[in-house]
Amino acid sequence: MPAATPHTIRMHLRDNVAIVANDGGLAAGTVLPGGLVLVDKVPQGHKVALVDLPADGPVLRYGIPIGYALQDIPAGSWVHERLLRMPDARGLTDLPMATVKPEAQPPLEGYTFEGYRNADGSVGTRNILAITQTVQCVAGVTDFAVQRIKAELLHRFPNVDDVVALEHSYGCGVAIDAPGAEIPIRTLRNISLNPNFGGEVMVVSLGCEKLQPERLMPPGTIPLVDERNVADVGTSADTPLDVVCLQDDAHVGFMSMVESIVRQAEVHLERLNARRRVTVPAAELVVGVQCGGSDAFSGVTANPAVGFCTDLLVRAGASVMFSETTEVRDGIDQLTSRASTPEVAEAMVKEMAWYDAYLQRGKVDRSANTTPGNKKGGLSNIVEKAMGSIVKSGSVAITGVLSPGEKLKQKGLTYAATPASDFICGTLQLAAGMNLHVFTTGRGTPYGLAPVPVIKVATRSDLARRWHDLMDVNAGTIADGVATIEDVGWELFHLMLEVASGRKKTWAEHWKLHNALVLFNPAPVT
Repeated sequence: MPAATPHTIRMHLRDNVAIVANDGGLAAGTVLPGGLVLVDKVPQGHKVALVDLPADGPVLRYGIPIGYALQDIPAGSWVHERLLRMPDARGLTDLPMATVKPEAQPPLEGYTFEGYRNADGSVGTRNILAITQTVQCVAGVTDFAVQRIKAELLHRFPNVDDVVALEHSYGCGVAIDAPGAEIPIRTLRNISLNPNFGGEVMVVSLGCEKLQPERLMPPGTIPLVDERNVADVGTSADTPLDVVCLQDDAHVGFMSMVESIVRQAEVHLERLNARRRVTVPAAELVVGVQCGGSDAFSGVTANPAVGFCTDLLVRAGASVMFSETTEVRDGIDQLTSRASTPEVAEAMVKEMAWYDAYLQRGKVDRSANTTPGNKKGGLSNIVEKAMGSIVKSGSVAITGVLSPGEKLKQKGLTYAATPASDFICGTLQLAAGMNLHVFTTGRGTPYGLAPVPVIKVATRSDLARRWHDLMDVNAGTIADGVATIEDVGWELFHLMLEVASGRKKTWAEHWKLHNALVLFNPAPVT
């Protein structure tokens, strides 16, 4: 498609707006292929009125009202958030419950990857030593020790991919027994048992924190493994918890603390280094899908391609999680209708109701979700954003629901309830057992997670070109007309198998981009 050719995208036959696809947008006076003349300059990704929109009339995108015009809007005008009144939130009663029965697709067989089989039956895509911290106070010491381990030890263990510190801001100064405190505690516990860590649990404690090691990792939590770290007999109350406590009398000075961490890490590195990749079915993938820095193209290119790939993964027997409660709340009727059973639908409603109450306690309106970047990218409000976000879940039945911090225990498509914040969502999906992450972005973000590979999908070709060494897949080719949603979905599926096998690194891994974990803590601080 020549760059000068005006190009707009309309998502549904009912839509009375379309988005401008051209890089740089279109100038006022531009004549669209159907003869419509633009009244205003319309930026890329933003909406143009296809017909005259009367005041109070619905503005339709994805076939639904994403807002109501605050004034008469002539055809050819730029339609943006300042001209719209957001619809009220959909109520949580009288919803369609398990009414849609997706047509069964044939199993997708014969696809495999090379992964690390763990004692509990899970499979890792990476072989990483993770050092858990009970409290933020030890983060500096642990980071110093990790840098020494990487510089002085890691080269001796070529089968170990990395050493990471599970840094967070929890553990002290919190109401440890308050309602909701179980969420950050079980989140950190389940992250420590992520499949990519091979069952090797090592904890650094200060000593005086409220979150004591035994409370974080109670007896029976850690899988029992033999000296070769291969499958054994599940869990045991006798499995020792390896803790380095900085306040122990044995530590004299800073370097004594560091040496203790390095010495204990070497024991775990020896066991991890004995592990080897084995061929496993694609069904062992546990994929978390998420979007951040979203724009109007998210629901046109990247998220639909991820949704197509989600269907492929479920057909292959894998596990897929989609999340971001505030970003799907306005499409709750679409979700409950796709639930496999009324019970699954009710569980989704319960999570939405919990989050509604959480926002109400904080006196925060759902409209706060749409960021300045989202709006600059053409998203007028959370309703429009939600329609584009939901499509990451594909079309298969939703067979399970997880509350924040819980561990995934089933195959298929699961709604994992999380806030929409990128790193809180990623942290909670890690806790659920994710071993591979897919992250779509339109505005761009250097998002990354140390414990799992993150495949970044650009919604626009302009972003993919400018951030060529950060984006792994360019879904903008869909809007450009040179690829289909199915093409990019299959591309992503094959890339997942290559990344999961360790044959290919993502750009986030290449640059070692990651942030500290962010634990969702709805309990009050002290």
